[in-house]
Amino acid sequence: MKMKLDNGTLIIADCDGMQFNIIKSWNKMKWNRSRQWLEGPCTGELLNRLAGLVRLPASIEAERQHINRIALAVDLERMKEAPVPLYKYPVKFPLFKHQVRGANMALITFGLIDPPEVPEQEKDP
Repeated sequence: MKMKLDNGTLIIADCDGMQFNIIKSWNKMKWNRSRQWLEGPCTGELLNRLAGLVRLPASIEAERQHINRIALAVDLERMKEAPVPLYKYPVKFPLFKHQVRGANMALITFGLIDPPEVPEQEKDP
């Protein structure tokens, strides 16, 4: 099986029949008849499922780990009791807790800041 990441689109070629049927059953990728390959958006869910099926190439595995790190940071930010602003937001009045959480999650999700490091104890629930 060959994989390629092209501008946020994951392309899979030369997979055997069993792998093809498993991947098609997820309804995350479409068959491109003219090019004879599967293609679909590169999402965390798709990459995690593929990692359970086959060994991913190094560049795609790095992308999967990056997406998982962002998702974990957003989930931890969502559950904080007293969120701390990750940036000095340009507002006149102090933000409410839910506004700070939302602004922090947006910064992390859109890649404007790096996700904060997660302690080992919080990684494994």
